[in-house]
Amino acid sequence: MDREGRTTVIQFLLNGKLNQLTSIDPTMTVLELLRSRLRLTGTKEGCAEGDCGACTVLLGDLTDGDRLVWRAVNACILFVPMLDGKALLTVESLGGQHPVQRELVERHGSQCGFCTPGFVMSLVGRSMAAMGTQSVPVADVISGNLCRCTGYGPILAAGEAVPEARRDDSATITALRTITRTELLKVAYDDPLVGTRRFAFVARTADALAALLIEHPDARLIAGATDVGLWVTKQQRVLPTAIFIGDIADLRTIEETDQGLRLGAGVRYSEAWQPLARLHPALGELVRRIAGTQVRNAGTIGGNIANASPIGDTPPALIALGANLTLRRGNERRVMPLEAFFLSYGKQDRRPGEFVESIFVPRPKPGAVIRVDKLSKRFDSDISAVCGAIALRVEAKIVLEARVAFGGMAGTPQRARACEAVLIGQQWSGATIEAAVAALAEDYQPLTDVRGSAAYRLVAAANLLRRFWLEQAGEPVSVLELANG
Repeated sequence: MDREGRTTVIQFLLNGKLNQLTSIDPTMTVLELLRSRLRLTGTKEGCAEGDCGACTVLLGDLTDGDRLVWRAVNACILFVPMLDGKALLTVESLGGQHPVQRELVERHGSQCGFCTPGFVMSLVGRSMAAMGTQSVPVADVISGNLCRCTGYGPILAAGEAVPEARRDDSATITALRTITRTELLKVAYDDPLVGTRRFAFVARTADALAALLIEHPDARLIAGATDVGLWVTKQQRVLPTAIFIGDIADLRTIEETDQGLRLGAGVRYSEAWQPLARLHPALGELVRRIAGTQVRNAGTIGGNIANASPIGDTPPALIALGANLTLRRGNERRVMPLEAFFLSYGKQDRRPGEFVESIFVPRPKPGAVIRVDKLSKRFDSDISAVCGAIALRVEAKIVLEARVAFGGMAGTPQRARACEAVLIGQQWSGATIEAAVAALAEDYQPLTDVRGSAAYRLVAAANLLRRFWLEQAGEPVSVLELANG
């Protein structure tokens, strides 16, 4: 590790050519780098929060020394140090000759054209079988791209017209092998605005991260930057010390066993999608509803937990399934139930120098009945108003086990313990469900915000329980009946 504060060179391939950067602000976004410094203006800024997809680029990671994995990401919330040792493709690399571009022209898939480069790069990623696109419908691939004027029909048709054709990456792989990637890269930057030196580290092993956090316990950990990116672009926050952990292979392991599924904290949503779906289909459907492809390709399972958002999508489902969390500080580890990690709004049971290492989700028991629901104003690429998860085990019409958890109903993702107590040991019936619904008011006192009122949230949570019962009883579900409670 460079402990003398020397500026380290960030190296990456940009459209096939080596780029080297020094004295770079560690929280400069890739979008700003491309447009303001490198004058590659094909990549557009629409929202600066990873929502509209106009800034979509393709990022290539060299894995195991011989395979390049491409993924579409949002340049507006991707920080420059996250490029180190990787390959970056912008719309300029296509030269106007890619089949996706030709199909969009032929099918009139563009009007004002502002969103078009982002759509092009997302669909090019699909044609290359990039991360998060294999066996995925075109509509899901472009769920993180928004268009205000064309209409999605021609864009969908253009994407469907281009068959998958894997890219010849041999030259890129050879070039990336020449770029040295140290265990811990250090970036130093003299900030003229605050008059101090800021630091960022790119850690590549869990051991390096553990040692670094002992030295810098207040450092901000950044995995995919899907949350922290908005702190910088929207809130203009300054991060004195940051540690980028998205390249730590130790934290990106996936282990499927008869006992359950263990996910390293750095596993991205797109990587966890199918393993979670194999554990239970409801989990796979939940991941499909998380943001868009670009965010799923960057955001991590551990990051969604460690930021302790009360409206994070995965915690309610993982809590309902009885997930455990492994935390690490130095060489010490401790394991806790996931629900115990969330103490209050913005506060977790995480000690100084400690980080989330992995999540273990037990395999559902035979006979378990599970449902996960996400309610949001928009189906794709939107934040939950309420996210609910129910896991029951019923034998001989008696509820033997019950775990119910909701997000968006309190300052943290939280189990509905009063509701569970009403269910356990009781006959599986509509009357029992109504008693459980009444108990929700003891478990939650939700807030009113832009996503929904407190009254709406309580009614919505109650109706999710009712719908669960009606579906399990084989009765048709009437939206009007649910609304009337």
